[in-house]
Amino acid sequence: MFANTLKHLTSEQSQRPTETYSPDILPLMQSLLGSLADIDFEFQNDRETILQSTIEEPLKHRAIATLKERHHERRAPYVRELDELERQIQMTFT
Repeated sequence: MFANTLKHLTSEQSQRPTETYSPDILPLMQSLLGSLADIDFEFQNDRETILQSTIEEPLKHRAIATLKERHHERRAPYVRELDELERQIQMTFT
């Protein structure tokens, strides 16, 4: 979804006049996607640390469940902002 919009933005830049959308949209989208990638990377590292630890399995499961919840909460505002940007872009090009 976001990749298609990003591809559309970059391929359309040379074909569309620059005043059709804010020039800040593409850098903002790239920044938001980068933030999400950082959050996902941190989640995967923390998850692997828990899985490789010597704590008992029930504790691992609870720790991973808490980690997943925190991961979802951290991602949510970025995903909402990306969704809003995508709506703005779609309205611009329709």
